[in-house]
Amino acid sequence: MADLSAVDIDFGDDGLVPAVAQDADSGEVLMLAYVSPEALERTVDTGRAHYYSRSRDELWEKGATSGNTQSVVDVRVDCDADTLLYEVEQDGGACHTGYRSCFHRSVQETDDGETVQVETTGDRVFDPDDAYE
Repeated sequence: MADLSAVDIDFGDDGLVPAVAQDADSGEVLMLAYVSPEALERTVDTGRAHYYSRSRDELWEKGATSGNTQSVVDVRVDCDADTLLYEVEQDGGACHTGYRSCFHRSVQETDDGETVQVETTGDRVFDPDDAYE
């Protein structure tokens, strides 16, 4: 595994740091997930995005099940060293619901000025039922 001792990242009390995945070419924000020290090491070693699932309590490689992988072009650390940015080449969709980006919904105020609704702003790029059989 990579020796990341020179990178002083604040993984916080829970041992995790948030990571934003961004399309390396377009700049589109694709998803936000959490990264453990081991996930970061595997990402650097393999060039493929690895994260830590808080709900499943396990390390996971993006796309290992669905085929919608992320090749990591660069890993950046913010100024406080408590957030990562993965610049990636996304193959397929980043969102487990089938959309290219997890940020495929927009909060909009309706014409009456009092009601808020959520509108889908993207298209599905894969069928999650097929990907996660």
